Amino acid sequence: MKALFFDGLQITLVDLPIPTPGPKEALVRVRLAGICATDLEILKGYMAFRGIPGHEFVGVVEKAPDSSWVGRRVVGEINIGCGTCAYCRAGLKRHCPNRKVLGILNKDGAFAEYVTLPLENLHPVPEELSDREAVFTEPLAAALEIPEQIHLQPAQRVAVVGDGKLAILIARVLTNLGVELTVVGKHPEKLARFRENGVQTIVVGQNSPAPQDVVVEASGSPSGWETALSLLRPRGTLVLKSTYSEPLSVRSAQLVVDEITVVGSRCGQFPPALRLLAARKIRVDDLVTAEFRLEEGVRALETAARPDSLKVLLRMSE
Repeated sequence: MKALFFDGLQITLVDLPIPTPGPKEALVRVRLAGICATDLEILKGYMAFRGIPGHEFVGVVEKAPDSSWVGRRVVGEINIGCGTCAYCRAGLKRHCPNRKVLGILNKDGAFAEYVTLPLENLHPVPEELSDREAVFTEPLAAALEIPEQIHLQPAQRVAVVGDGKLAILIARVLTNLGVELTVVGKHPEKLARFRENGVQTIVVGQNSPAPQDVVVEASGSPSGWETALSLLRPRGTLVLKSTYSEPLSVRSAQLVVDEITVVGSRCGQFPPALRLLAARKIRVDDLVTAEFRLEEGVRALETAARPDSLKVLLRMSE
């Protein structure tokens, strides 16, 4: 199979054997994969990952221990727990200390023609969803994790720091909750997309909104941390969605003096995301900047890293 392989210095297109699924795993032929900010951070050294990146995908099951799955179009959860520890037994395999994470930690990912995952990680894609919509399941699930973690009330002032693809999905989720939402970003042309949906926007450094009850940091840049803190009221909550390859410098005084709550927020549940996508309650079709063939993967990653890009997709060979 063809795959994009990262050796710690550069990413290249290579030919590799098709992976052999384990006893409880399925072999999935990848149809479409999405490039996200975490993939770009991996190329800068995040998690010291070596192998095939990529964790947002839609594909078709070719082999499975349960034959009823063969031929079904699926998306897949990225965390693979050991199945026996206290976290896995409590349904928290994403926090298993021995976990593997697709395309991020000790598990080859979806920037390839084939990928393997435990059957329990797979979710069928509703027929009414296109591949281009279904590939957003993982990032939308991550956005939906925020109201799962913290109780948001319609009267609260909430800000999102960032104007990229994840920030857009988060804003669309939060708008449905009726909060007083403000988006703070660096790119006026990207912020215009939020204003189309009636969301107040602010360019970083130009104006300051009223102190916020909750701020979601989804900029993907360490500078977003400082921006998020500057927006919070005392006893406010900072939800950290960004992952950074470089160390984050944290001044603890403000956290202590203002009694700030910091909530790390990572993966979410796939079924609610699939239901919202199938019901067309969260729009994603307007977020695709470009689509490339896998053979053009290096150029696709370069395009995804441009400030004006949103979602860049990789289409596998049929």
